[in-house]
Amino acid sequence: MPFIGPRFSETMNNTTSDPNDLARRLEEISARLQRFEDIEAIKRLKAYYAECADRGKNLLAVCTDDIVWDGGERFGRHVGKKAFREFGKRNAKVITWTLHYMVPSAIDVSDDGQSARGTWYLWELATMPKTDGKSEAVWIGGTYEDTFVKEDGRWKFKTVTLRLDILSPYGDSWAKTRFRE
Repeated sequence: MPFIGPRFSETMNNTTSDPNDLARRLEEISARLQRFEDIEAIKRLKAYYAECADRGKNLLAVCTDDIVWDGGERFGRHVGKKAFREFGKRNAKVITWTLHYMVPSAIDVSDDGQSARGTWYLWELATMPKTDGKSEAVWIGGTYEDTFVKEDGRWKFKTVTLRLDILSPYGDSWAKTRFRE
């Protein structure tokens, strides 16, 4: 369940001059601020993921050593940085141009602030070769379900799971061809 806490004004309206109460409230506000900063850092991390995918940049520095990237039967499951790097090299030949749009739907940070889960809607324009070798514009849509861990104060990807809803030729649309061959 997403974090839904009291509004700042509700926290501040119940102030007293008791130093213990003020210290407790300050601690609560600090914890809430840290949670918001963590959520924003995770959003930036996912935006960086999209940038790396779109521009062919190396993403491995922001992944744990045991990263699991799972794209289902269409893109496979890749465990560890070496397997993920090899997948990226192969995939660059399959998806020759891409533009990811990531829309966060929920980010939940654990109570201890050391791990998190995030779900994202994916809307992607891409170019892929057809069986005859000619380029074809495609729509890719689905959801990402990611887990993150904080290592040395920085968020990293632990797992990335892509659930495809469409991989459709632009010319046909998903109404005619939901998944291309």
